[in-house]
Amino acid sequence: MVMGPEPTAVIDEAPQASAQSVGGVAIEGRSLTKIAWTRLKRDRVAMVGGAVVVFLILVAILAPVIVKLLGHDPNEFNQDAIDPNLGGLPLGSWGGMSKNFLFGVEPVNGRDVFSRIVYGARVSLLIAFGATLIAAIVGVFMGIVAGYFGGWLDTVISRVMDLFLAFPLLLFAIALIVVMPRTLFGLQGTALRMGVLMLVIGGFSWPYIGRIVRGQTLSLREREFVEASRATGARSGHILFRELLPNLAAPILVYTTLAIPTNILFEAALSFLGVGVERPTASWGRMISDAVNWYEADPMFLIFPGAALFITVLAFNLFGDGLRDAIDPKSVR
Repeated sequence: MVMGPEPTAVIDEAPQASAQSVGGVAIEGRSLTKIAWTRLKRDRVAMVGGAVVVFLILVAILAPVIVKLLGHDPNEFNQDAIDPNLGGLPLGSWGGMSKNFLFGVEPVNGRDVFSRIVYGARVSLLIAFGATLIAAIVGVFMGIVAGYFGGWLDTVISRVMDLFLAFPLLLFAIALIVVMPRTLFGLQGTALRMGVLMLVIGGFSWPYIGRIVRGQTLSLREREFVEASRATGARSGHILFRELLPNLAAPILVYTTLAIPTNILFEAALSFLGVGVERPTASWGRMISDAVNWYEADPMFLIFPGAALFITVLAFNLFGDGLRDAIDPKSVR
């Protein structure tokens, strides 16, 4: 009788084959973070948006240094840069652009437009980041609690979210800032106004992220790892913040990235209406509002702050969209 090959030969060769990959290089597993970063690097549009975002943040942080090297004090009146015979228009062409005033000067007062745009970036980003942080903290806490516990607590929190979403935020912000005292909790002037703007914008925008987190929590609370934590006797706090919260990091990160440009626009809208930061603090919305009366005689005064606002919002949106596609495993991009 013909005997077949020894079975041990197959058994001995299997581990050797599995220990190698194509070309003799060992296969290494990749974490979800590495996979997302690889996908994000392939999206050139998102990477350009991210580079612009990083550049804007550095400009806001280094505003005093940049202005000292390339500009003038943002609140300094340069009367020698305007022509009193032409109703206060800047001297020279293109709004007074020159090596001393890179973006020209404002009509009538002659303030350096470049310096005010640089400092305006600091105001816009600080308010937007602060408001987004407040909204994220409140929204994540309320959403995760409502989604995990459910029942009457979920009903109450959901109705509160509906109430905040139906509230006329713009009118409330205008009314609140108009009646706000000049001094509150030791703050006054621009610091007080910026703090109020952060609280108003963040305090009324948290339901958006709250709904997202609640929906994700409803699907995660029945997963095996949550059931395993309950079986081992873990408390609710441990499950909420040690088990569920890390698995919600991706949607939270994506939402906050996309919420920042929305808050930048809202701050600019309030400043445009005259209820944003106080004068003479530089603000893109305030500059656009002041330039409306001069756009025919000095269009550059309107173009530069408008372009700064447009580029900033576009960069955050492009980076946020790319980040969402990189994190979402179902994305085909």
